[in-house]
Amino acid sequence: MSSLALRKSTPAAGTTPGTAQGPPLRRRIALVPTLTLLLGALYCLLPVAWVVIAATKSGRELFSTFTFLPGSGFTQNLKDLNAYRDGLYWKWMGNSALYAGLGALLSTAVSALSGYALAVYRFRGRETVFNVLMAGVLMPPVILAIPQYLLLAKADLTDSYASVLLPLILSPYGVYLARVYASAAVPGDVVEAGRMDGASEWRIFVRIALPMMVPGLVTVFLFQFVAVWNNFLLPYIMLSDDEKFPITLGLFTLLEQGANTPALYTLVITGATLAVLPLIALFLVIQRFWSLDLLSGAVKS
Repeated sequence: MSSLALRKSTPAAGTTPGTAQGPPLRRRIALVPTLTLLLGALYCLLPVAWVVIAATKSGRELFSTFTFLPGSGFTQNLKDLNAYRDGLYWKWMGNSALYAGLGALLSTAVSALSGYALAVYRFRGRETVFNVLMAGVLMPPVILAIPQYLLLAKADLTDSYASVLLPLILSPYGVYLARVYASAAVPGDVVEAGRMDGASEWRIFVRIALPMMVPGLVTVFLFQFVAVWNNFLLPYIMLSDDEKFPITLGLFTLLEQGANTPALYTLVITGATLAVLPLIALFLVIQRFWSLDLLSGAVKS
């Protein structure tokens, strides 16, 4: 017994007594995902850092100084951008806010109604309808853009705000997310209890189901807002009046003119930097309400 206990208490050769003997190979392998994420973050953040730094440079500094060395022309760039065609840039920003804000709200409302109906109600052809919507998720936007243009041209709606807003109302991916979240967040027993109390189907949806679906709908709104804000192809096909351009199409026209007028490059870079700020602000605000909704849902349950 004494010799067996002595062998168990004796540390292995080449190790320090009293220290945990973890597998070093496993620890080295665990570093691989972390390094991969760091490389991915660096790959995504480097262009953003370049745009932010380049926005501080004057036209002369932009092509003559080190890439990541800040310049001294940011204030002048803002003045030039504000003066360009009597503030046309801010008109583009307002158009993008209209398209993205109203389009995301309408799309979220349609997604909420459709997702709730597909999750709660049982009717013939429900899965067929859902599968058709899923096929829309797989459809590239470039394939749908030309038929949408032809339909709206037939209705004499092209080159109008409606020509950009109407195709954005139905989001197959938003309907999918709303259905998945409604299936998980809205218990069937709660819906049945509302019916037994005499509530109408609309009242059950508005007063019972919708508050439960808010965190998922916030996600739908955020995704749709970002998608519409960054949308380029649909406005490019639908619009010809630059007064109705969103920020993406407006900066594209500035970039095209920059081939003949290099001074416009600083306006494009400064405008691109400012165009990112609303998305960052929206994400920060929505993230706050997102967390509050999740916590309140956990308390209620």
